[in-house]
Amino acid sequence: MRNIIGQSTSAFDFRKAMDEGKILIINLAKGSIGEENSSFLGLILIPKILIAAMSRQDTPEPMRRDFYLYVDEFQNFATQDFAIIMSEARKYHLNLTVGNQFISQMDEEIKNAVFGNVGTISSFRVGISDANFLARQFQPEFSEHDLMNLPIGNAYLKTMVNNIPQKPFSVNITAEEVKTPGNPKMSEMIKKLSSLKFGRPRSIVEAEIAKRARF
Repeated sequence: MRNIIGQSTSAFDFRKAMDEGKILIINLAKGSIGEENSSFLGLILIPKILIAAMSRQDTPEPMRRDFYLYVDEFQNFATQDFAIIMSEARKYHLNLTVGNQFISQMDEEIKNAVFGNVGTISSFRVGISDANFLARQFQPEFSEHDLMNLPIGNAYLKTMVNNIPQKPFSVNITAEEVKTPGNPKMSEMIKKLSSLKFGRPRSIVEAEIAKRARF
């Protein structure tokens, strides 16, 4: 952690990533870096992304390239900033996709922001509490009972097309194309290239931090 946040400059330019269509993957898995570190980094990064998106005010809207932000287990980072993203960032072409396991993990303000602004809701099988809440989103096509008894690999989807709400429908994501394996060698090559282009040797970073600490 010290080597990540202790550097004087960042290797990542979120605005540039948005404008140039770059891909930035951030692994905040609690099992790798710990729960506190995961939450801390997430709380640093989300506002930075939001600020970068809003800085696109200097670019005419037709020229703002769409940027897609995917956040898994987003309840761990669900702060007021997410409510702002939901209500404001759309005009800056920042598109948000979030996933979590239980609606009760969100506080009331975040929950209202999510369900008041999202254009697409997807639900796999849920428990009785979430089914009771989500049934209002999918009625009359699907009921609480339907939501609690979905087979594995199936989901209900409610979306919008050209800003017009569509009837909820069911989907199956167990198709073979979804199961197609990736290329591990290519993945490793991409990670190594990214490290060479954007990373810095750990020894250099630690030496710089130690030097600053002496003053």
